[in-house]
Amino acid sequence: MRRISIFGATGSIGQNTLDLVRRDKKSYKIVALTGGRNIAQLVRDAREFHPDVVVTAFPELLPALKEGVSGLKIEAAAGGLAICEAADRPADWIMSAIVGIAGLAPSLNAVRQGATLALANKESLVTAGPLLLAQAAEHGAVVLPVDSEHSAVFQALLGEDIASVERIIITASGGAFRDWPQADLAHATPAQAQTHPNWLMGRRITIDSASMFNKAMELIETKEFFGIDEAKIETIIHPESLIHAIVGFNDGGMMAHVGAPDMRHAIGFALNHPKRQHLDVARLDFTTIGQFRFFAADEARYPALRLAREVMCKGHLWGAAFNAAKEVALDRFIVSDIGFLDMAQLVEAVLRELDHVGDLNTVSRDLQDILQVDQATRELARTLDV
Repeated sequence: MRRISIFGATGSIGQNTLDLVRRDKKSYKIVALTGGRNIAQLVRDAREFHPDVVVTAFPELLPALKEGVSGLKIEAAAGGLAICEAADRPADWIMSAIVGIAGLAPSLNAVRQGATLALANKESLVTAGPLLLAQAAEHGAVVLPVDSEHSAVFQALLGEDIASVERIIITASGGAFRDWPQADLAHATPAQAQTHPNWLMGRRITIDSASMFNKAMELIETKEFFGIDEAKIETIIHPESLIHAIVGFNDGGMMAHVGAPDMRHAIGFALNHPKRQHLDVARLDFTTIGQFRFFAADEARYPALRLAREVMCKGHLWGAAFNAAKEVALDRFIVSDIGFLDMAQLVEAVLRELDHVGDLNTVSRDLQDILQVDQATRELARTLDV
């Protein structure tokens, strides 16, 4: 019986992970489940899967959580420190699916205990890729990508020499506004940005998909995880979301990963790695699909992609600054403080300001370095006008 923990259990990745576990409960022992404000879901999952500990990120919700698991032999806790302590509990496999920089510390704790880390938290690689991967190597941990695109690249590279790779193509759906005239984007509302054409995801990541900041983060992730030069990383619009990534090799051949837009593919691959197990997910019928469409990802329409390339070239602590500025820009858009197009303008303004007021061209030594950059950038992004 494998011991597993799920950080971000109440989100879409966490719920899909639990769906796979539910189909084979006898094979797993749940060590820890963590969530945010959705206490009702966290309680339901705790009552079904009986983890050793259940944690909410918000201390004010601890009484409700304790009440929900009363009568069961389940420890209830709250707050960031409690989440990190849960990540210290011995487990064989840990899903890191907390959204935002809050997921970085648990990811680091997970690899330091030598566990297999299934990484869905983009920020861990964007803000601290070299640190996380170095810690994993030092402690004998395995890091497996769970983003559908990076799982696709990982699978396409199995048995291949990374030195033979000429290009990696990350596909993008184009998000909620892919068919909108560019002139209309300035008037897009948060409610309109929250509907994804292909994937069922949380609010923040769905809006990031519409602005392509999600894809910008994935470009940086690709460089960090696979250690490939940024000039070899591309993105294209693929409205069907059936080809998740393509790897091109130096002999002209290309390997594409194709599958239905269902996160259980990537999660199941990471959960069962190095074996492939049967997954009860949709099978594609190519005769009904008819065609795969591809379009250039215009960096004038999607400036987040251009900014990501600048960050990849700079390296060091610039990823932490990029993520922090992006998160604040999203916060401000959600509350209608800035417009849809203003998000990229704000991130660019923050990065330009940091060129003058701070030196981010140093190697991050530890988590504290990253958190200091994160906090300083957030303060700047909250005060700048666009």
